[in-house]
Amino acid sequence: MASPPGDSSNDHLVHDAVGGPLPGLEAAATIAVGVNSLLILGVLPALLGDLADHGALTAAGIGQTATLELLAMGLATAAVGMIKRPRRLKLTAFAASAALAALDVASAGAGGGGGLMIVRALAGGVEGVLLWITVAMIARTVTPERWVGVFFTAQVAAQLALAVAFAVWIMPAFGSRGGFISLAVVGLAALLPSLAVPSRFAPLRVAEGEGGAPPPRGWIALIGTFVFVSAGGAVAVYLQPLAHQAGLSAGVARTALWVALIAQVAGGAAAVTLAGRVRYFTVFIITSVTDLAVWWIFGQHIPAWLFISANAAAGFVGLFLGPFLVPMTIDADDSRRAAMQSGAAQLLGGATGPLLASLVVSDANVHGVLWLAAGLLTAGLAVVTWLRFNKARA
Repeated sequence: MASPPGDSSNDHLVHDAVGGPLPGLEAAATIAVGVNSLLILGVLPALLGDLADHGALTAAGIGQTATLELLAMGLATAAVGMIKRPRRLKLTAFAASAALAALDVASAGAGGGGGLMIVRALAGGVEGVLLWITVAMIARTVTPERWVGVFFTAQVAAQLALAVAFAVWIMPAFGSRGGFISLAVVGLAALLPSLAVPSRFAPLRVAEGEGGAPPPRGWIALIGTFVFVSAGGAVAVYLQPLAHQAGLSAGVARTALWVALIAQVAGGAAAVTLAGRVRYFTVFIITSVTDLAVWWIFGQHIPAWLFISANAAAGFVGLFLGPFLVPMTIDADDSRRAAMQSGAAQLLGGATGPLLASLVVSDANVHGVLWLAAGLLTAGLAVVTWLRFNKARA
């Protein structure tokens, strides 16, 4: 039987609300597999920005390429979560990790345009399978916000190390081709933890007469997550063009990227510390106010230090919010079936944001993305507010 959240016995185990506890090694390996699946997110703006600077991608192409990868990742996570039983996880993790490394190598030789988009879409599908394994573990824990915080903090720490290497050495010396090769080399390291993940997870509860899909309130929570996250995704992928329009160099944008990742580590740590002590709705409000202020700053002609600082603030609240998305879905759907799809909703939102942004930007002006993001954030917050204050079950 699972231990209560406040129980400190067997602290080396992950206390599960569904199924038995996991040994620490298996939990750590499962987190590591998920980190590998999202490693691309920390360096994607630098990779796509470099391709655009060298004429291999247009401004719209940046958004479209990011959209295809994130869309494939989100759809794969959602589909696998609904149709695949959580069994034979070691084999699944190993095969997907190897395939992802191969696709990163293929990306290095794809150049830009349609070829790169196809390869990155395939990579996104594989990344989605890896992410599903980690999400499946987190959705079964007693305090999912804490484990999401651990996952996000580990993910961002790995992204930070890679982003610094990209900014200081890899991108200046080897460009985007070297960047994709570096991703493949780092990704191969994930083959080892893939062999230590659990063989299977316990099935989630399904009430009589219900399928594996979430109930109506769960879907509403996922829609709120989708719209809210799409706002941040729209702006993040256009970081380098926004820096250029503010009169700043690509080097400033790359610095802003890794400094924001440091801030994200702090935000994830704060979320882990405050898990169970602060309400998710409070975190949504703090995040919304901060993001709107940052996006207003991005629309001005500003010095490099302010651009970097503003992006760091957005990074902090972005990771601070992330772990509280899962408790929001559990509050709406206590069967946790919606929580199983939270990662997919976040990825689909992260994919849709850049796609919508590609429709409102041009090579000469990308400020339309800031207005788009503000509208999306407001709509997403409205959905979350409705859920928070309307407790009637659908």
